[in-house]
Amino acid sequence: MPPPAPKILVAGELNVDLILRNYQAFPALGKEVLVEDAELTLGSASALCASGLARLGNAVSFVGKVGADSWGELCKMSLRDLRVDSSRVITDPALKTGITVSISSSGDRALVTYLGAISELRAEDVLTARIEGFNHLHISSFYLQHHLRPGMEELFAEARRLGLTTSLDPGCDPAGKWEAGLVKVLKEVEVFLPNEVELSGITNCSNLEEALRKLANGRTLTVAKLGSQGCAALESGRLLKVPAFPVRPVDTTGAGDAFNAGFLHAWLRHEPLEAAMRLGAACGALSTLASGGSPGQPTEQEARNLISGKSPLP
Repeated sequence: MPPPAPKILVAGELNVDLILRNYQAFPALGKEVLVEDAELTLGSASALCASGLARLGNAVSFVGKVGADSWGELCKMSLRDLRVDSSRVITDPALKTGITVSISSSGDRALVTYLGAISELRAEDVLTARIEGFNHLHISSFYLQHHLRPGMEELFAEARRLGLTTSLDPGCDPAGKWEAGLVKVLKEVEVFLPNEVELSGITNCSNLEEALRKLANGRTLTVAKLGSQGCAALESGRLLKVPAFPVRPVDTTGAGDAFNAGFLHAWLRHEPLEAAMRLGAACGALSTLASGGSPGQPTEQEARNLISGKSPLP
């Protein structure tokens, strides 16, 4: 009989995404461009990672903040539909739910965000929601969490004292400064999941292996997401790279969050590092085959079929 699924608490931003898909030309000031499709859906890196983990069969709860508005209701309803426990989501009538506009193509996307409630979650909110009884705590979008950041180190430390493992995805820094104490916070984090742009910005180093070595602190495993080049990490001091699966993407929104979900799913079950990276790569690839951040997120069987070659590449 398989062991029970880990109980995972995801803490972070909660917002809707307005996805404008397949632009004829990228917009410039003073000009109007057309897109082929538009969709209003659940957004936020934290929520997409949570939904990916739930899709893989984990027991996932979410803590975040929304406003008392239709967008906030959409976020909570979407989490429930994706089998993520939303009972810890805080509705604050004084706030507006945030929104991200994703101007997307098959190759990449640009994001424009109104923070609203996104930046209002605090460490005490997470602790009040009670982290006892969970096995793992994941936080995404470090640089958007303006009020969570000051207490994040202590929050991760408290999780560690209670026996939880921890992970962090930094997300992009809209200010381009890559500061605010992230390296100090990492001393309390077991898994760090930046993409190549974030890794370079945080370390001020463009060489992948050198950047990974700069972040090595004896505790944190850093797994770098490299898009079409796969992913990389240091294992016992040597560089380990896993290639991407060569799919034809429809929409790259949330691919990094799907990778996080796949990697953490395997890592929490103590699979070897390379196997966990491969499952993350499979989940990230499959997520790009549907529009939006969550519709293409795979089940564990679908991801493992891709890895084994049982499912042909689209």
